[in-house]
Order: sequence, then structure tokens, then C-alpha cells
Amino acid sequence: MRAWAVVENKAPLQCIEVDDPVPVGTEVVVDVSHCGVCHSDLHFWEGSYDMGGGQIMRLRDRGVTLPRAIGHEISGRIIAHGPDAEGIEIGEQCAVYPWIGCGDCDRCAAGDDNLCMRQQSLGVLRHGGFAERVVVPHARYLVPLNGIDPAWAATFGCSGITVLSAIKKLQPQAPDSPVLLIGAGGLGLSAIAMLKALGHDRIISADIDARKREAALDMGATQAIDSAAADAAQQVEAAAGGKLSGAIDFVNVTATAQLATAVLGKGGKLIMVGVGGGQIPLSLAGMVFLARTVQGSNTGTPQDLRDVVSLAAAGKLSRIPLHRMPKDEANRAMTLLNENQVSGRIVLTKGAGASEHALARKSADP
Repeated sequence: MRAWAVVENKAPLQCIEVDDPVPVGTEVVVDVSHCGVCHSDLHFWEGSYDMGGGQIMRLRDRGVTLPRAIGHEISGRIIAHGPDAEGIEIGEQCAVYPWIGCGDCDRCAAGDDNLCMRQQSLGVLRHGGFAERVVVPHARYLVPLNGIDPAWAATFGCSGITVLSAIKKLQPQAPDSPVLLIGAGGLGLSAIAMLKALGHDRIISADIDARKREAALDMGATQAIDSAAADAAQQVEAAAGGKLSGAIDFVNVTATAQLATAVLGKGGKLIMVGVGGGQIPLSLAGMVFLARTVQGSNTGTPQDLRDVVSLAAAGKLSRIPLHRMPKDEANRAMTLLNENQVSGRIVLTKGAGASEHALARKSADP
């Protein structure tokens, strides 16, 4: 089968041939119809993460080998399975949970594959959705779509479950309690839709890009603020009517984390999701006096994926803007994302692209 893979970090993806998967045991083979393009794919392409304080985490030091087909926002059709796979049907359209755990540890036993220390995630340590097919080790990682648009459902495996998991960590929050969302890309827009689906109606979005702020308002944010403005913190507090009890940072660089902590009141919670990199100073005594919580949030669980699909099936979840592009244009998709040209989510398809929203054509590779 073909796979659009990172063969060398920071070099254009290459279309390579890899062996067709033959499932054994409980394994399931999914023919990928759609795959979202995420900022984490860019980090994989770069091969490293900024850990702050001059420290760099290199993926090769974490067991990642190349070539690797990236892509972890996957939906597709079941085409084969091993003899021990149960509860599935050939031809069934499913969303795929990509953050595969080891299956043996206490975290996996509790259903928290995303917290497993020995993950085998699709698009990271296993070939992901930029390949034509993926191997899923067990049917519990598949959620039937039951008529949901598979292009939209593909995004649930990362952006959908990541925002749901982060919002859960903010709870309890009254429906009219203002929540700050920093970043209005695919995750930020998904979070607006998710908050509204869960009954929240005071959502403040902050982003440096005017187009993305407009997209946030279109999705239902009550106010959108330029996070790079000198008085951004004052604008957020004015919009909220005072200090906030909750914020989620989908960018998570030094400047955005400082903005979020500046506007939190006593007992406030900051949930960190983005991996932009950097660090912030924290007053240890101040954390006690203000009783604040600063918490990281790493994707979500298989149950979160089932919950997101249920919300979508019930008609409660609004769609984010989707830009469909054929998989042969994977490099162009990565370039557009790298150049901050995307509002919403690019979703790679098997066939010709049919974008729901126009994107300017770029010719350079990422």
C-alpha cells in the first residue's frame, strides 16, 4: 500500500510503498477514507518539541523511527480483521482512536490509554492515517459512525477528544461562567462547539489572527480578543466581568500561558493543551494563596471518542470548518498549516479535494 511518510525530518513527505497489513488475533484493518492534519503532525515532521529552558525533546530519543506515515485523526471502513476480533462488521464506517496503549498496565485497564507510558500510537510509533490503511490492535478503539460525515468524524480522534477531555478538567463550571479559550485554530473552534454542546454560553476566544477571531465568532464565541494586544488581559477581564474561573490554552507558549494565568481568579483553573513550548515562572506561595490549578491535558480516552460521536449523532455538536484535500496533496496541506493559513481543519481524502472553505494555493513544501 502507499503511505505519505516522513522519511527525513524537515524534508517533504514522500509517497512510499509499505507492506499491506495482514491482521492477526484481535487486529482490525481500516481502509482510511479521511485523515485530519494536526499541528502534532508538524511537530513530528520537525522531529522535536521545545520543552522550555533550552531543553529539546527529540522524537528519535523516544523510540520513533523513520520512515513513518503520520496522521492520527482517522476515519475509514473496516476491510479485514483477525480471527479473534469481535463486535465489528466488514464494511462498517468507524472513527479510529489513535492513542493506543500497551494494553497491560493499570492505566490501560482503567481505559486511560492516553496516559499509558508505553503507547503505540498511530501516526507516531505505528503508521497512521497518511497511509492508505491502518492496523488497529483491538475493536475497542473503533467507534461506528452511524451516518456521521466521515470527514468531520475523522477530527474527533484528536481535536474532538482533546477538547472534551480538557473541558472535563475545568468542571464544575456554571453554564454562564465565562471560559477563556486561547487559540482559534482547529482545536479552539472545536472547543467552542463542544462547550456550546455541553450548555455553556459565555465563551471568550483569544487569537493573534484576525481571520481566526472572526471564525471563532462565527462558531459561537461571545467575544474574540487579540491575544497579542498590550491590554489583552484587561480586555479579557472586561469581557468576563472580572477574573475568570477557567481557561484552556490551545497554543501554550510562554506569552499565552502568562495571559491565561494573569486573568485567573482565586480557585481558577488553567488547562494546558497546546505544545508550542516555553516556560512560565510560578510563585509557589501565590499558587497557595490563590488556590489555582495549572494542569496539563493529554488528548483523551476511548470513552471520550464514544462520547464525542454520541454528541454529534444527537445533533448537539456543530461542525468546524473543514477543508478537504486529496491525500496526494499532503505536502501542500502541511505547508498551509505550517504557514498558519488554515482556519478549522484540513482533512485529507482518498479522492479529489472538495473544500468547504477556500484556501489559497501554496506551492512550497513545509
